[in-house]
Amino acid sequence: MTRHSAGASVSYTVTFLEMTEHPGYDWPHSPTGLSGALIRAEAPPVWYFRALYDAVGRDYAWTDLHARADDDLAAWLSDSDVALYSLINQGWPQGFFILDWRMPGQCELDLFGLVPEMVGRGLGTWMLRTAILTGWAREGVQKMGVNTCTLDHPRALIKYQQQGFVPVGQEKRRRVLARDWQAAPC
Repeated sequence: MTRHSAGASVSYTVTFLEMTEHPGYDWPHSPTGLSGALIRAEAPPVWYFRALYDAVGRDYAWTDLHARADDDLAAWLSDSDVALYSLINQGWPQGFFILDWRMPGQCELDLFGLVPEMVGRGLGTWMLRTAILTGWAREGVQKMGVNTCTLDHPRALIKYQQQGFVPVGQEKRRRVLARDWQAAPC
């Protein structure tokens, strides 16, 4: 694994994916041992969002949203067509996702992930299927989108494809790292 220091410039590829039909699977059963729940946050404060964003994204160079002003993030998070769901288990947040229905007929899975301690414990597929079906449950949705990049977890792209998303485009990008980063192991 290659380690990159903050300030280093790295290349990465963003893959855009879509799902144009409601998936054929049913709502998933809760994983064994899950004593908590996915809870929709009502107009969550920016500090809460940033804490989740950092906890989930610190290993994947998630820093883009730190450049957004607090007022802008607060407006986005409180929009009735945007929903932040937190996975609260054993009394603490273990993951989250954000669904965005602001584009007519579409739902974007804006952010999705688990905290590092919970990766590989069987919660990801359950939470992803729940996010997808929640996105499609809104009346009028005809398409769902998501994107991932080569800085994200190495299994992210295949997980999205396994749940029915199809790649529709890619972009090569460069970024200057805001903090040290090392690719996550497969």
